[in-house]
Amino acid sequence: MVKSSDVVLILVAIIFPPAAAAFITGCSCDLLINICLTILGYFPGHLHAFWLIYKRMQAEERYGHGGFIYVGNGTYEPLYNQPHTAPTTYGAMNAA
Repeated sequence: MVKSSDVVLILVAIIFPPAAAAFITGCSCDLLINICLTILGYFPGHLHAFWLIYKRMQAEERYGHGGFIYVGNGTYEPLYNQPHTAPTTYGAMNAA
């Protein structure tokens, strides 16, 4: 599902692709790649920015809003691998 933040990212990517890449990935190798692609030709920079937006939208659908972290190369991992549960011995008394 496309959210308003995704629409804003798409508009920013249309105007200036490296800004959209910076919003998504921060200061990373993907930002440098997008800057180089935009310098080489405006269209390749657009494609890369749209690809990054698409991968982010996939991660939001898979892990939920804010439940993922960007690890590079268009890859996202869940923030929490397993749900937090209390230890099994919590509140138990040792009866020997």
